Amino acid sequence: MAQSALGLLQGTVDVLILRTLSWTSMHGYGIARWISDRSDGALAVEDAALYQALHRLERKGFVEAEWGTSDTGHRAKYYTLTPAGRRQLKSEVAELRQYMGVLFRVLDTA
Repeated sequence: MAQSALGLLQGTVDVLILRTLSWTSMHGYGIARWISDRSDGALAVEDAALYQALHRLERKGFVEAEWGTSDTGHRAKYYTLTPAGRRQLKSEVAELRQYMGVLFRVLDTA
């Protein structure tokens, strides 16, 4: 039986993109693929949400974009995490960990 992808909670797309780019520069398709691969297909980022988030992160100065050539020889926009993006990632991960801790504390209450 095929496994369906989980819907992403609002606000998690940005942190997933920042985390992905903390490894290396990537184009949009590569980012979506990395997230899907690392979650064993459980998380899927829709194209529209991905590119909206990338543009938002670029406007905020958390990522920079540069045109390059993909592995298949096509022109692609590559995104790189900026120092401000690294700080934002650290902050967002800390907030998510705190939120998840509180959420599970409430859910585990008998």
